[in-house]
Amino acid sequence: MKTTIAPTVSIKSLLAPSFYGLHRDLADGRHTHYMLKGGRGSTKSSWVAIEIALGLMREREANAVVLRKVADTLRESVFTQLLWAIDVLGVSAFWQTRLSPLELRYAAGNRIIFRGADEPAKLKSFKFRSGYCKYVWYEEYDEFSPEDVAVINPSLLRGDGGSPAVFYSYNPPQSVQSWVNAQCVGNIREDTLYHHSTYLDVPREWLGEVFLSEAQALKKSNPTQYRHRFLGEVTGTGGEIFGNITEREFTAKEIAGFDHICYGLDFGFDPDPLHFTACHYDRKARRLYIFGELHAVRLSTAEAVEQINREYTAQVTIYADCAEKRTIQTMRDMGLRRITPCRKGQDSVRHGIRWLQDLDAIIIDPRRCPNTLREFSTYEHERDRNGGFKASFPDSNNHSIDAVRYALEEYILRRKIQWR
Repeated sequence: MKTTIAPTVSIKSLLAPSFYGLHRDLADGRHTHYMLKGGRGSTKSSWVAIEIALGLMREREANAVVLRKVADTLRESVFTQLLWAIDVLGVSAFWQTRLSPLELRYAAGNRIIFRGADEPAKLKSFKFRSGYCKYVWYEEYDEFSPEDVAVINPSLLRGDGGSPAVFYSYNPPQSVQSWVNAQCVGNIREDTLYHHSTYLDVPREWLGEVFLSEAQALKKSNPTQYRHRFLGEVTGTGGEIFGNITEREFTAKEIAGFDHICYGLDFGFDPDPLHFTACHYDRKARRLYIFGELHAVRLSTAEAVEQINREYTAQVTIYADCAEKRTIQTMRDMGLRRITPCRKGQDSVRHGIRWLQDLDAIIIDPRRCPNTLREFSTYEHERDRNGGFKASFPDSNNHSIDAVRYALEEYILRRKIQWR
């Protein structure tokens, strides 16, 4: 059954030109899956939000489920995006907002609900009390895993729901090896539309001068990062060592909920930097969250101790490079009571990197840990004389990687025993 309330503005005026064709495609029901990749400011999330709001207003039995990998990120991202869409459509008076749990309810009774996919199996039994799930939206799709999607889609799209549409919006990871980049090679599914958009497709006045200046500054200072962040290009060479990197800012609430924190310290001696890392390891999900760093050259031992003690709890053991036992003792004497040497062991670098490579995801906060993100993202195999990649791991620009290995040594050593 169709509803009668219509938006008070022209839909075309709310969409960037690159999305006009997608709007018609969705209206005609030509595809089920919409793979929406692109750079910052491309308005892909805005398009999805507008289409979901429109779809529920047009179809009384239609409902929507909007997903982020971590539930704690919903309110400040997709929930706000849907509120914006409803507002610009001029129909806010016909929608009710609920904050616990997050939900938007249209006047006809159909709903948009928001869920985290921290535990995808919990969505298996989900069912709307009336109507069906017509729309599913995976925001920051690269944060999910293929296994997540394999569980969630059949659970939400079961039953007779007319012509469902599933949206996957994301900025492509830098590595060509990333599963989500590999999935989009070849356009192998006929029921899937693949779309790429950038801020260059968007009217300048929508973005503002600050955004445009930021893009131009990065284009001049680091063209490769500009192509990745703003043009949504996969800029990796194929020699990346870590294909499981995701960058995402963590909320303060999310960090407060981290219950398995690990600290590691790699000493720096000029010209190398000292690097301290703070991370949380989710053993069940096999995900590593890196949320804190201290990265500095020519930092005195006393200054390092003072900063670490000031910014991080003293209740967690810090595992440091065992080659510097004298420095460890000095730091202990200066007040860093819980610092202890790591064990390393034979072939520890290779085993540690292999362990990190096998994680489902290494999620790094780009604002809190820019140096960690840079090192993990650019750490590559060296090339041989024929242009191929060597199998060994280079010993350069890896200070954060070493610190993370020390922090997680307990788990790495346990896995090393299993490998033997």
